[in-house]
Amino acid sequence: MSNRTVMGMTRRSLLGSAVTVALGAGAAPAAEAAPLWREFSRTPFTHPQIPYVGRAGCHGGATGLPRRRVVADVRDFGAVADGTTDSAPAINRALIAAGRAGGGTVAVPPGTFRVDDVIRVGHSNVVLKGAGSGRTTLYATKNLTELIGTYGSRYGGDKSSWSWAGGLIWLAPRARWESLVAAIRAKAWPFEGWTGNRRDEWRTLTSVAPARQGSWTVTVADACSLRPGALVLLRLADDADHTLLEHMCGGGPGPEAYFWDDKTKLTSYVPYEWPVRIARVHGRKVTLERPLPLDLRPEWSPQLTTHVPELSGSGVEGLTLEAPETPQQPHLLDKGHNGVVLQCAYDCWVDDVTVRHVDNGFGLVAASACTLRRTRVAGRGSHHPYFCREGSHDNLVENFTIEERTSPAPANTQLHGINVEGLSSYNVWSRGDMRMGTFDSHRGLPFANVRTDITVNNTGRHGGDASAGPLFGARFTHWNIRVTNGRAGLVRIDGLAPYSATVGIDEVREFDQIDVPDFTGDLHTRLELYGSSGAVRPRNLYEAQRRLNGVGR
Repeated sequence: MSNRTVMGMTRRSLLGSAVTVALGAGAAPAAEAAPLWREFSRTPFTHPQIPYVGRAGCHGGATGLPRRRVVADVRDFGAVADGTTDSAPAINRALIAAGRAGGGTVAVPPGTFRVDDVIRVGHSNVVLKGAGSGRTTLYATKNLTELIGTYGSRYGGDKSSWSWAGGLIWLAPRARWESLVAAIRAKAWPFEGWTGNRRDEWRTLTSVAPARQGSWTVTVADACSLRPGALVLLRLADDADHTLLEHMCGGGPGPEAYFWDDKTKLTSYVPYEWPVRIARVHGRKVTLERPLPLDLRPEWSPQLTTHVPELSGSGVEGLTLEAPETPQQPHLLDKGHNGVVLQCAYDCWVDDVTVRHVDNGFGLVAASACTLRRTRVAGRGSHHPYFCREGSHDNLVENFTIEERTSPAPANTQLHGINVEGLSSYNVWSRGDMRMGTFDSHRGLPFANVRTDITVNNTGRHGGDASAGPLFGARFTHWNIRVTNGRAGLVRIDGLAPYSATVGIDEVREFDQIDVPDFTGDLHTRLELYGSSGAVRPRNLYEAQRRLNGVGR
């Protein structure tokens, strides 16, 4: 990137601010900052172990979420806060009316509203807003199996996909949601992402010339279909030698020696699809709102493509979603008492929302550039408190809490934690209070994700089929992690994740589920300030990157 302005900043101003970052993050003087931080601040977009996530989240990680004027009150559509009247039809009518009016906030006043159906945010620029998570409650009486039907897995077996998909509050483009439901009811188990149920709803806009990871500007063959502000997919296919998957792992002898051909679940996730907005078009030069997540090489046929229409600028705020306190189901047989899910969503958000007694809490499914802020999972315990899958990128989960379960876990159930899988990349979990769970990877080669400034009682276990491939790709970073029970599993990753960093975590030991590295040889990982979570500077890697990015919080 040259000294030309990119998203309102220059390379000189961006890197020049590095000198003051440690102090700006509430840290000690720069000389006392973690050596890895000083190293990263010199090459923030191309560091081999730490990913650049300074623009993760809604609108590039903006501190202030959009505020839309109130255009509807659910009571005007028939909702009643008596805890017994089914208010789902009224709430959904209000949401549709707001969408048809061009957007706005749908207000839900204090009280308890019974809902016997899925609450659907299907239009862009629509916000469902309660009076606060302690004042407005939606009491969801039914699960997704009852409301939509049995949802099997496209990979076979008797698993329920409601174990990792769908929410009783579901943010997704209306047409995409309807097509998913139709496929589920027809038992034609769908792909869930940006290119439709069979991954065929796209067309090429232009091919892209080779470029390096971290570049903000690319050269295209034909820019006539591109315009600033448009959302496009960057699409990368793999080759017969799986060099794209190797690149996601940092390259080198270990990934080259790994046997990829029988990892059929993993290979079903490619082509890699990365949604991104165009910031500027100048001739055949196209500037993106975020730097490239990977190299672009001719053998991967890099191209910009269309996708299904996105949900953008929508959110859910200020409420609690509570399900009946039914026992947690056996592992992978969830009925779908699920919380809030964002799907095919971009620049959307959830703020000040609690879910209680759910099978699965908050989900990102083919969702990108979204923010989950001040969210909480409470009640009888859940399978996935948070899940991030099916190619979800550039999301921010901050100020989150997973409470201790209020009833013992039934036999044959499973607890994960903050999950990431399915080639999902450049996501951030920041400022978390995890009173149970773990830093879950379900294989599927997630890469370049950050967990920072989190306290965890590390009690969960990871999952994932062997056919889904490695637990981690390159540039995973765990930074300032306080482990209250001394367990290493999936938190200390210097022996597991290639080209990654574990910085400032408490001393831990191996017990319970113990993982074996997927790759042989030198993993090129970094372990720094081990046993010194209180000493690491900056304290929060994401917030420090934001300041390095020239954007205040």
